[in-house]
Amino acid sequence: MRNADLVARDLKSVWHPCTQMKDHETLPLIPIKKGKGVWLEDFENNRYIDAVSSWWVNLFGHSNDRINNAIIEQIGQLEHVILAGFSHEPVVNLSERLIEVTPEGLNKCFYADNGSSAIEAALKMSFHYWKNQGLPNKKHFVNLANSYHGETLGALALGDVAIYKNTYQPLLMEVITAPSPDAYLKEPGETDEAFALRQFEAMEALLAERHHEISAVVVEPLIQCAGGMRMHHPIYHTKLREACDRYGVHLIADEIAVGFGRTGTLFACEQAGITPDFMCLSKGLTAGYLPLSVVLTTDTVYNGFYDDYETMRAFLHSHSYTGNPIGCAVALATLDIFRDDRVIENNRRLSACMAESVAHLADHPNVGDIRQHGMTLAIEMVKNKADKTPFHWKERRGLKVYQHSLTRQALIRPLGNVVYFMPPYVITEDQIQHLARVATEGINIAVRD
Repeated sequence: MRNADLVARDLKSVWHPCTQMKDHETLPLIPIKKGKGVWLEDFENNRYIDAVSSWWVNLFGHSNDRINNAIIEQIGQLEHVILAGFSHEPVVNLSERLIEVTPEGLNKCFYADNGSSAIEAALKMSFHYWKNQGLPNKKHFVNLANSYHGETLGALALGDVAIYKNTYQPLLMEVITAPSPDAYLKEPGETDEAFALRQFEAMEALLAERHHEISAVVVEPLIQCAGGMRMHHPIYHTKLREACDRYGVHLIADEIAVGFGRTGTLFACEQAGITPDFMCLSKGLTAGYLPLSVVLTTDTVYNGFYDDYETMRAFLHSHSYTGNPIGCAVALATLDIFRDDRVIENNRRLSACMAESVAHLADHPNVGDIRQHGMTLAIEMVKNKADKTPFHWKERRGLKVYQHSLTRQALIRPLGNVVYFMPPYVITEDQIQHLARVATEGINIAVRD
């Protein structure tokens, strides 16, 4: 099969996500035949380094032998079973392992299908918990400016990125938005930590005034991924945990994209030294193989629902594929690789290589910022370096970087004017250096006019 053959069939039948399909009149689709390690390969033997981990999910490369074998073994035993009234070994094993590796105090696991579904479950759990406590007026949620938490209506309402939510605003619940600790917005000479503390003052005041009506604060620790890979100091979350405890408000940590080593530690919350009331996990949970998500929560929350059936205090929320055994087997294999291969330690070397590979761009006249947390690095293109004036979004400068990368054996898919690397952890230093060269070339092309 030629690339063009599959593309022609695709455009007749497939509606692609996060895409203006009319673009594909001039922007060719890239049909992928197979993947191995960091490489994706099309039907004409062209190869691309997957610098974005196929939308931030792939941790240990495509077609990983250890994960493949875990799937084969599990399929031969049990493919799926209802999790209401029944159980199976993979879901018990996975729950025990997650409780072991996540922050202390998260002792119960509730499973869903994807990241947005996990956020929805956490929102409902939080509100329902307060209702069970006789506090039904605690029904509002606080988010951060520039946040993103998913595409289902509850998760979308928590977002603050206009391109994702403006169209559906009439369908969304109202939320309370606090200023972001985004370090890109700090004053000249101000440290990331000082700015985060200054921004927290507004959150403190909000909780002091309205805690009686607030169910939970929802945050994506350290990196606002879909908001342009904007990053902030962990002190913000340390202070937020203290304030939520003081005012009787839940803290929901959305670690769907930032968990499993993306920020330099297994979970971003570790860097703030906190345990949230709810931690939502997905994406890297199954290393890019299968849809699976989990909400971890505390015994306190769990016990708020534990009662006789007649009280109607149970959490009656479900998904058909909740705790799918194959997905759980993949997640267990993922955790095994973290345990056996010293992944976090090895990632420190790779993240240092990433930083060094793009250091020369710090003086580029159209680079306003280079920022990094662990294995996530972002380069922000600007029109004017002195005052960080952005390029207009309609100019689609990032698209030019993407198009160039495809000619140089790389998949680099910017977020607007932000070029970023979030590669699988099996990437080599030579491959990182190649991505840096391609990104530099692409940025020079994109800003040329």
